Amino acid sequence: NSQHPIIMARFAKECIQRMSDVTKHLEVQLGPDTGELEIRIGLHSGPVTAGVLRGEKSRFQLFGDTVNTASRIEASGERSKIHISNE
Repeated sequence: NSQHPIIMARFAKECIQRMSDVTKHLEVQLGPDTGELEIRIGLHSGPVTAGVLRGEKSRFQLFGDTVNTASRIEASGERSKIHISNE
């Protein structure tokens, strides 16, 4: 789908806005220290493997180089920004 990058970028932008709204609410409810909470987003497109991990709490998880690349982009990025790979 050629619209996928645009859809994901819009979703990421909405996540940043919602995080800002939640942070402001928490700051009022719990005090100014919660105002330091922020979000970073890394976007990379490519193949992934998906699976359900079993244990005390089952959870859905994605694996692969694509996930690792997005994670590295996010981890090294600025807060409250969307970071997108060149690939």
